Amino acid sequence: MRVLIIGSGGREHALAWRFKRDDPTVDLIAAPGNPGIAELAECVSIAATDLVALERLALELDVDLTVVGPEAPLALGIVDRFRAAGLAIFGPTQAAAEIETSKAFAKQLMLDEGIPTARAQMHTSAASARAAARAFGAPVVVKASGLAAGKGVVVCDTIEEADRAIDDMLEGNRFGDAGHEVLVEEFMTGEEVSVFAITDGRSFVVLPGLQDHKRLLDGDLGPNTGGMGAYFPVSLHDPAEPDTQLSVTAEASLSVFIPTLRAMAERGRPFTGLLYAGLMITPQGAKVVEFNCRFGDPETQALLPALALSPSLLSLMHAAATGAPFGGMPVMMEAAGASPVGSPMISMGAEGACVTTVLAAAGYPGTPRTGDVITLPPAEDGVVVFHAGTARDAEGRLVTAGGRVLAVSALGSDVAEAQARSLAHAERIDFAGKQLRRDIGWREIARTSRSSDV
Repeated sequence: MRVLIIGSGGREHALAWRFKRDDPTVDLIAAPGNPGIAELAECVSIAATDLVALERLALELDVDLTVVGPEAPLALGIVDRFRAAGLAIFGPTQAAAEIETSKAFAKQLMLDEGIPTARAQMHTSAASARAAARAFGAPVVVKASGLAAGKGVVVCDTIEEADRAIDDMLEGNRFGDAGHEVLVEEFMTGEEVSVFAITDGRSFVVLPGLQDHKRLLDGDLGPNTGGMGAYFPVSLHDPAEPDTQLSVTAEASLSVFIPTLRAMAERGRPFTGLLYAGLMITPQGAKVVEFNCRFGDPETQALLPALALSPSLLSLMHAAATGAPFGGMPVMMEAAGASPVGSPMISMGAEGACVTTVLAAAGYPGTPRTGDVITLPPAEDGVVVFHAGTARDAEGRLVTAGGRVLAVSALGSDVAEAQARSLAHAERIDFAGKQLRRDIGWREIARTSRSSDV
């Protein structure tokens, strides 16, 4: 099979790595790719947003499947364009991608369908948004409605902070068009879990949940980022179902994915590809924080090394893109029908645990410094280093080229062992100004420790 991967980050490197691990004969092309992906695929210097050139490339190379990593080309309608040209592509149409590209659209859909989520109001006026923040009371969340590279969500501990966030978005143009409409949302307490579903718009399978660490510093302090690490598995259960101990992943299938996919189909926007649900596990049960229309980053780097798959991930994605049967996988639901079929639980398992530690450049998450030379230690069994923001300089040296530079994913028998291995390898990677968290997975380690003490 010949596969075109669109993107240049750690998520795309993880996908390429998994495809090659499952099938060493697969022919991979990446646009534009990065130095890590270049070890697995032929990299072509075409931007992920150059849809005309990407379509021409896919046709010239006669690719069997295109996999879209980042959200920007999905927002521009790459899936619509490729399908019109008769090309198989994994991802949602431009209209379906609005579930991520417009937080206002996603929130209204959830409110209309009774999908559990926080109360929120949409505003284009700073004055009305500030009034809404006061009505909700602090702490309160302010979100840019459009795409903001993972930085458009501000958790405000005071009303003054909320006013500043609202003014930055609506009057200061901090996020450009993405911030011309804002959501003022009630603050939810609990732990966040990311859950992915692969879908053809009618049926889906759910992958095990992970937890991302958004804050820059240990102890979940510091500014919000695109993600400083992730771990897997997460041993949370839905507190609203204490008797059945319904897993968060299973709850997401029943209360989130089924009604969301059904509603998207009913609105003429059938969703295909990867639907990401960011959940807050509150005392009242799992509630949706946000939807994304693609694999998460860095969650993908933590999930794929440990995920046990049969059939392969690539086979499943190809089936979802082409409408073929899911190769014997237990099907989770019929979105346009009435009730779930097959197994009502998660369809895929895992092998042990995985922790991913992100190494960020100096200046991140503000203005990251680039061009710092990177020194990598020798490869280690059970540890994979995924490239995110790297490049080769004129002398062929590996250098920093973005905010999040590398993601160090390590396997272990449990999260504590995986964390220790990931951190030890991350510490041996050298570049000037390196930033990293040393506590990825701390909640799970504390939870496991408490359980063992009982």
